Amino acid sequence: MTEPKITQLQPLPDDWQRALAVVAHPDDLEYGCSAAIAAWTDAGREVAYVLATRGEAGIDTLDPAVCGPLREREQRASAAAVGVTTVEFLDHRDGVIEYGLALRRDIAAAIRRHRPELVLTLNHRDTWGGVAWNTPDHVAVGRATLDAAADAGNRWIFPELAEQGLEPWNGVRRVAVAGSSSPTHAVDATPGLERAVRSLLEHRTYIEALTKQDPETYVRDFLTASTQGAAERFGGKPAVAFEVFSR
Repeated sequence: MTEPKITQLQPLPDDWQRALAVVAHPDDLEYGCSAAIAAWTDAGREVAYVLATRGEAGIDTLDPAVCGPLREREQRASAAAVGVTTVEFLDHRDGVIEYGLALRRDIAAAIRRHRPELVLTLNHRDTWGGVAWNTPDHVAVGRATLDAAADAGNRWIFPELAEQGLEPWNGVRRVAVAGSSSPTHAVDATPGLERAVRSLLEHRTYIEALTKQDPETYVRDFLTASTQGAAERFGGKPAVAFEVFSR
């Protein structure tokens, strides 16, 4: 019997200079795609982060008023580890982000402000591969980011943004979704993997609340497994996989 052919992932096109990553929480990018981001910034590309929340509801033992500023500091240090200096927060409430016009407007404004050719976000589907339920925050932000990539270029959607000096930007060529169960493209994780480990380790307070494992062992094991998971479909190389939607 013939073995089923494995569909290979294509290299993510590199015909861009600026990227904007839009996710719900601190640590979303570090669990998903920071090895790719490290390689891009090393190559001189510009990457900015926009987070919908400060992750203030993410640690049960910390009051949100304490947790939010702490996680913001960890996120900024985490971004710096992979060469990202621009980190913005939209201040939606952690855990109860609502998909809708307000979220689309905020993300469209960020896209107009940063004018990226590539937009990154996290899995917007109901599940992680059909085996684990996704969170409402991830679903809302991922879906709104896909929609806002088009909103940002249409002057008749959210015209108030132009009145605020944010002119339409129709230059987004692709939206790349990390953590998708239907990836189409990938980026070699090898050059950026060690910096990705350091980046995720900056979320030490969150990790120590999440697991009793040694933080570095936990982080290295997780990122090694996730990047190796794409290797079979990417020439045997550890990779960060994305589902890419062209525009």
